[in-house]
Amino acid sequence: MRLRVDTDADALYLRLDDSEITESVEVAPGVVLDYDAANNVVEVETHHLSARSHSFEASELHFETVP
Repeated sequence: MRLRVDTDADALYLRLDDSEITESVEVAPGVVLDYDAANNVVEVETHHLSARSHSFEASELHFETVP
């Protein structure tokens, strides 16, 4: 699993596995789900980060694991 922030594209990508993406569907404005050939979600894209969170700082991402 990988989390990537592209500050130039103003986007965040959560990649769940390395399967080839065969289809992408925008499920809400600026939110795209990428699917593999078996119709599994393999990536979640969130676009327009600066408009969604005015205080977003990629260097200050926090990760939390909940049991």
